[in-house]
Amino acid sequence: MSEGHDDQLVGFVAGLLLGAAIGVAAALLSAPQSGRRTRRKLGRAAVEIRKSSGDRWDDVAEEVRTRVDDALQGARKRLSSE
Repeated sequence: MSEGHDDQLVGFVAGLLLGAAIGVAAALLSAPQSGRRTRRKLGRAAVEIRKSSGDRWDDVAEEVRTRVDDALQGARKRLSSE
């Protein structure tokens, strides 16, 4: 993948997570429940989103590490063969 494609992937994932968080907050705030109950649900949803986004970022970071390592190995091979 090219560097531009990786940037697009990171942007897409960030936008997806932000959109999900906004959607959850809007749904919970418009629900016909008490304020205390709604705040509890918002808190739980925020924790879940935080966990999910952490996992996604870890996956993206691992993919980037792998690609950088592959690129470095390729560069070393080309330099040593010259």
